[in-house]
Amino acid sequence: MGPQDQPDYINAVAGFYSHQDPHALLKAFQTIERRQGRTRTLRWGPRTLDLDLLLYGDQVIVTDDLTVPHPGLPERAFVLYPLYDISPQLVVPGLGPLVELLERCSAEGIRRIE
Repeated sequence: MGPQDQPDYINAVAGFYSHQDPHALLKAFQTIERRQGRTRTLRWGPRTLDLDLLLYGDQVIVTDDLTVPHPGLPERAFVLYPLYDISPQLVVPGLGPLVELLERCSAEGIRRIE
């Protein structure tokens, strides 16, 4: 995503349980980013860390500062394929089964790091 004239970077997906509400979780992610030196100067530009809240259970959330499922999720192979690795039976709220999203999204350019 974004400008091609930037260093290579790694994308990963993690699943976990949280008792925080989604907005509090987003703020926690942003705090972690800032502590790691993240500054928001150029959209999709080089960054030290980028944490996105992709899903929050089966909720669909649309507010000024948070959209869940993440709006880019259905087009981003670098998200869909690792998400499949951890939850192959997942049904993405409002979008359908993950396997159907994968059928419309090429894995070209994705490389698994072992």
